[in-house]
Amino acid sequence: NEESGDKKGGSKDEEKGNGEEEEDFDDVDLDLDDLQEILEAERFVPKQNLVILVTMFVVVLFVNLMKGGGAFTSPLGIKCGSVSFWVANLIMLGWIFAVTVHVRNILVKKWEKKEDVGYQYVEGDIQWDGRATIVYPVVCCLAGFFAGMFGVGGGIVKGPLMLAMGVHPKVSSASSACMILFTSFTATTSFVVFGLLIPDYAMICFTIGFLATLVGQIGLFYLMKKFQRNSYIAFSIGFVVLLSAFLMTIQSLYSMAEEPRKGHGSGGVCGTDH
Repeated sequence: NEESGDKKGGSKDEEKGNGEEEEDFDDVDLDLDDLQEILEAERFVPKQNLVILVTMFVVVLFVNLMKGGGAFTSPLGIKCGSVSFWVANLIMLGWIFAVTVHVRNILVKKWEKKEDVGYQYVEGDIQWDGRATIVYPVVCCLAGFFAGMFGVGGGIVKGPLMLAMGVHPKVSSASSACMILFTSFTATTSFVVFGLLIPDYAMICFTIGFLATLVGQIGLFYLMKKFQRNSYIAFSIGFVVLLSAFLMTIQSLYSMAEEPRKGHGSGGVCGTDH
């Protein structure tokens, strides 16, 4: 009887052990399937990201035009500087904040899923964990704020930021160009609404900027292809930042020296002096 009891107990332990092994194998298979799904998705540009980006841009542009400004009459009858005007601005900021929080949740969930399946990051990948999804957007907000105040491209700050994050120089350059497309267009509409855009001056600057960018891109890609060095992008970004800081300093000093002599005062939000 004792022998039969021992056999039964041993058989139960074996069945339990086999069951645990089968569960482990099932977990491994699920992890491999999830990992393969992530790797497959990483091969393409995520359409969800593009939809979110374009939707946010369209809504911001729509609100920006509907609220009007000093030189553009609002289709809704909103007067510049009124309570409705500032409410519209708060709605626009609230929309941007809501989209930012939504995107942060998506990125954190993707990061957690990658951690669960043991995803191997390559050089230049960003780990969008809880900290990174807060620190980097805050820095980008500051970059946009100072870009709007001083009239410089946000890419001057975002380009070096992404290089500091370890992003591949080619990816950094392409991402900066993509962001500038949206931010510059939005800023241009604001200048038009407030009557701060000089059409002939804008066309000349647009033409020069377009041709200079085209020549610069072609020349830079030729050098990278010939010498197989991505550092040219980092050096070019650093040179542009340094040159911009130097020219902005000269322009600021010149403006401060000329303002008392010409008697120009500061205008209000709506482009009128108070």
